[in-house]
Amino acid sequence: MKEFELEQATNFKNLDKVLITSTEVNRPGLQLVGYLEHFGKDRIQIIGNMETSYLATLTPEERYARLDAFFKAGFPCIVVARKLEVFQEMIDVAHKYNIPVLRTDRTTSRFLSALISYLNVKLGPMGTWHGGLVEVYGEGILILGESGVGKSETALELVKRGHRLVADDLVEITKVSEKTLVGEAPEIIRHFIEIRGVGILDVRRLYGVGAVKNKENIDLVIRLENWNKEKNYERLGLVEEYETILELKVPRLTIPVRPGRNLAIIVEVAAMNHRQKKMGYNAAEIMKERVIQRINENKGLEDEN
Repeated sequence: MKEFELEQATNFKNLDKVLITSTEVNRPGLQLVGYLEHFGKDRIQIIGNMETSYLATLTPEERYARLDAFFKAGFPCIVVARKLEVFQEMIDVAHKYNIPVLRTDRTTSRFLSALISYLNVKLGPMGTWHGGLVEVYGEGILILGESGVGKSETALELVKRGHRLVADDLVEITKVSEKTLVGEAPEIIRHFIEIRGVGILDVRRLYGVGAVKNKENIDLVIRLENWNKEKNYERLGLVEEYETILELKVPRLTIPVRPGRNLAIIVEVAAMNHRQKKMGYNAAEIMKERVIQRINENKGLEDEN
C-alpha cells in the first residue's frame, strides 16, 4: 500500500495479516459472470474500467449476487484502478468475507505491470551469498571469494574511483525472472563496509549518496582467489565460465590475487569488456580470427612456393 499509495475503500484494521504468496495477478472477467473453475484464489484481483462498466449494467440485486459468488471464492485483496467508483454492493460483500478493497488512481495497465514487477522482486526465489556487489559502468558485478582475499578492499577502491556500492559481505539475491537476478544488502548492513584493521565504514556518509545503490541486477560474477602457480588461468578469454545462482547461469571470471595486481582496475576492465560482449563485440574472437587468417595466408604462400 505504501509503495503504490493505495487507499482503502473498506475499513479493515488488520491489513498486515493478509498473506500474498503469488506473483500472478488476475483481472476477473469470467469470474464476474459466475464461472469460477480454475480460479486462482491466491492472486490479487484488479478491477478496471471494463469490469466496472459491466457491473454498472446490472441491477443492485444482480450485482450483489455476482460479487457475492466472486468474493466467496476467496482471494487476498482486490484493487480498483483509475480511482473508479466502488459499488456499495462490493463494499458489503467485502466486509462479509473479510477481503480488503483498495483503490489506485493509476490506469489499469500501468498499475498491473508495476505490481507484477514489484511482486516478482518481493516474492521471487531468494538466497544469500557471501560476497560483495558493486555497480561498475552500469554493470552489476558480484565479487565472490574466500574470506580475507580482498573483496571489501576491491569494492572500496571501486567506490573511490566513482562506482557504486550495493552490498558488502552479504548479498541477498532474488530471481525476478527467468533471465534476471537482483542483488541487495540486508537492511541492517546496507551502505556499510568492513575493512580489516580499520573497522566498519559508512560509505554513504564518507562518499555521498552517489556512491551507493540499494539494488542492482547481477550481470557478471568475479571470483577472487589467491594465486596458485600450479593452476592454469584463462589468458585469452575464449573459454566461457558460469556461476549458477538460483538455477540461472551467470558469466564468471576467475581472477588470481597476488601483490602488485590492481584488482579495481581489473574489475573495471572486466565490466567494460563484458558490456562489449553483450553488444556483440568479443576481442578474443576477433584476435582468434586474425590469427587463423594469418595462418591461412602463410599456408597459401607456402603452397605457391
